[in-house]
Amino acid sequence: MKRTVVALFLAVAFAAPAFSQMDAPVKGSGAGWGPMPGMGGMDRMGTMMGMCLTNADKIGLSDEQVAKLTPIHREMQKKQAQFKADLKVAEIELMEIMEVKDFDLEKANAAVKKIADIKTTHHLEMLKSMKEARTILTDAQFQKMKKLMPMKAQKKPARKMKRP
Repeated sequence: MKRTVVALFLAVAFAAPAFSQMDAPVKGSGAGWGPMPGMGGMDRMGTMMGMCLTNADKIGLSDEQVAKLTPIHREMQKKQAQFKADLKVAEIELMEIMEVKDFDLEKANAAVKKIADIKTTHHLEMLKSMKEARTILTDAQFQKMKKLMPMKAQKKPARKMKRP
């Protein structure tokens, strides 16, 4: 009995803060909404592709390359929109399960796994699209594109930990 109460308490305690801030914009993100938590930059892939197309002249893309990249970018935008919708629905379903005082832990567990599966599937789809897009670019074009990316999107050096 004690284990059940502790497990229930921990599940609610750790899930509640995540859901309480789910719709809040990320501070300092510029557009109002920041990257989705836990996305690890995957939500910027479509933005990077759009930036590449917007700056086609600076990067040196040919008309043929632009014609190949445009449908990939549109497909990525569609997948991103569908991902956000599917994820939001799954999160709402989890909240519904957890609304009752004595919620079913197995149902909550299944809902959390569904959320993880949605994220994983989306990440893999975005990686495939990026791989396909990058094969269209030359090495020089890819390097130019990387330089155009905002500093946040580029790899940051690891911070050194201070010892007390």
